[in-house]
Amino acid sequence: MADVKAIASYLPSFDTVEEERAHRKERLAAAFRLFGRFGFDEGVAGHITARDPEHLDHFWVNPLGMSFSHIRVSDLIRVNDKGEVVEGNAMVNGAAFAIHSQVHAARPDVIAAAHAHSIYGKSWSTLGRLLDPLTQDACAFYDDHAMFDDYTGVVLDLEEGKRIGHTLGDRKAVILRNHGLLTVGHSVDEAVWWFITMERSCQAQLLAEAAGTPVVINADAAALTATQVGGHLAGWFSFQPMYAKITKEQPDLFD
Repeated sequence: MADVKAIASYLPSFDTVEEERAHRKERLAAAFRLFGRFGFDEGVAGHITARDPEHLDHFWVNPLGMSFSHIRVSDLIRVNDKGEVVEGNAMVNGAAFAIHSQVHAARPDVIAAAHAHSIYGKSWSTLGRLLDPLTQDACAFYDDHAMFDDYTGVVLDLEEGKRIGHTLGDRKAVILRNHGLLTVGHSVDEAVWWFITMERSCQAQLLAEAAGTPVVINADAAALTATQVGGHLAGWFSFQPMYAKITKEQPDLFD
């Protein structure tokens, strides 16, 4: 990973809250297009949220019932702390509000959170286990993800959302048993990158264990690698090639 100071020099800055809001929404729309491309959408399940930079207890999210692959900036809706749509013309997913409102409330540092019913993430979640540090990429989650071991059905109760937020703690990700993955970040970019690479880490461990007995990276090396690939800047920077690719290929997402 490149020098931290060099990466930090790429971080965007904003003169107005309107500029920052537009930036977050553009990143969010691109994130949905990427989730669509990777096949993370399934029916109406899945959501990514971005905290509004002015109304800090509000977040931007995908409208219920719209394919990730079709979402544009103009389709995003803003939801307040009561679950009411205060900007945009669509319904909000009840589970999105129950989970994300409580995660954002529990973590004032979090700008974005991502959750979907991706095939490898939900498959791994049924095992009720944390990921092992089998690969360099998986080390991003070493001692930095949790297991929410309490599946009770579709999350529509705010109290369950609170328990998910409590289980997440100060970590970057939580595995929701029999459900899927949820990741957070200090930017949309970071939260989305963690989800993508966590999904792939689930896939890699499932494949490795199906083929034989994987060699686990030792604790000292895993902890060191986590500092190299698991920081906020590393997560943000890793997303940039994907953002550049999807926005060049699908510029209509900015509409």
